[in-house]
Amino acid sequence: MSKNIAGFSKRSKEEKINWLASEFFSDPEEAIAVLKSYWNADGVLQKLHDEFIENTISNFYLPLGIAPNFIINGKNYTLPMAIEESSVVAAASKSAKFWAERGGFKATVLSTEKIGQVHFLYSGPKEQLEDFFSQIKPQLIADTESITHNMQKRGGGITGIELHDKTEAIENYYQLHATFETVDSMGANFINSCLEQFSNTLKHEAENFSGFDKNNQPEVVMSILSNYVPNCVVRAEVSCPVDDLTEGTINGEEFAQKFITAVRIAEAEPYRAVTHNKGIMNGVDALVVATGNDFRAIEAGVHAYAAKDGKYTSLSHAKIENGIFTFWLDVPLALGTVGGLTTLHPLVKFCLQLLGSPSAEELMQVVAVAGLAQNFAALRSLTTTGIQKGHMKMHLMNILNQLSATDNEKQLAFKHFEKVTVSHAAAVEFITRLRQNDPSTIEKDFIR
Repeated sequence: MSKNIAGFSKRSKEEKINWLASEFFSDPEEAIAVLKSYWNADGVLQKLHDEFIENTISNFYLPLGIAPNFIINGKNYTLPMAIEESSVVAAASKSAKFWAERGGFKATVLSTEKIGQVHFLYSGPKEQLEDFFSQIKPQLIADTESITHNMQKRGGGITGIELHDKTEAIENYYQLHATFETVDSMGANFINSCLEQFSNTLKHEAENFSGFDKNNQPEVVMSILSNYVPNCVVRAEVSCPVDDLTEGTINGEEFAQKFITAVRIAEAEPYRAVTHNKGIMNGVDALVVATGNDFRAIEAGVHAYAAKDGKYTSLSHAKIENGIFTFWLDVPLALGTVGGLTTLHPLVKFCLQLLGSPSAEELMQVVAVAGLAQNFAALRSLTTTGIQKGHMKMHLMNILNQLSATDNEKQLAFKHFEKVTVSHAAAVEFITRLRQNDPSTIEKDFIR
């Protein structure tokens, strides 16, 4: 059992690593070597990484892949995707190519409103609280002027403040519910700074409000932005004549009908909807991470949005009208292209430049399209060849690396599994027999 440690954060990086290695690993030297193998050779860059968070000991890398040929609103994009899951980048690229030949993707930002709340308790008459709020509302805005000045110059700022009565849910519970426009920044720090000032103003003005008894004033619990942004939404869609969906042996009409049924199942069945939407987030998160945005906030907000009508359901939808197939999704995305890591992390800067240095609204459109493309690719596989065929082909490399396969063994394995179903057990059997016998014999045995 490991020991507790006092003052860990005050120790040097080397001291932290040495303690971890000696406490948790049977081979401390090997553990230290693994951590240091991921350090960046550029000391300046490594120092930058070390200062992103607390108690850093190393870097944790994700592959950065590229999905080209995305036509979005008539403009060609190459998408950077930071993700570890096999087949995601390949699926996105295949979907991009498919729709590039059919007019590309369309994306529209429907709204960009963000939300923050001051949560407080008040047990007195509601009428007095409403009177108080109406009197201090201008002061709430005025007291944030120093915070909002620069944001207002860019076209953003506070767009509204309301008093919300939530006493049906929790006794004596009220909110100051504020809405914001943050332009090209995600705006978390801006919103939270405004909310904390609201809180200070609320408490200060309450002390001088004659309508409140000194023992019965609003008691602030907390002030924080919300990652649920149902009014910061973008729509991505594709459409084409049903006949244009015909490809190879796949009949367009049959494919469209089966595809729509698959979407309807995700609309009706929560167990399927969760996996369906996870596929959408494969594309969304990969691009969100690559551009230095907060994928945890996006995930939380998206899944809340999927359940906004009381039941968890599909984010995407499909239909046929007058011979035209249309597939679309609406997704809430609070993203930024300035602030945060966007000017600090070299690869984030690279990815944003690769996308043409987009505004926050343009990035919302691109990210939504990445989600729709991923969803289309997954549903297309599910309703035609099945998801495992393509996924396991991509996963084969991971299995071979787990088995420490040589380059020659990999070549033989790839050739073998062109005609054989990929599974972990099958790969293990192939490599085992390959190593137990002459490779030429195995090639004759396995490869027909």
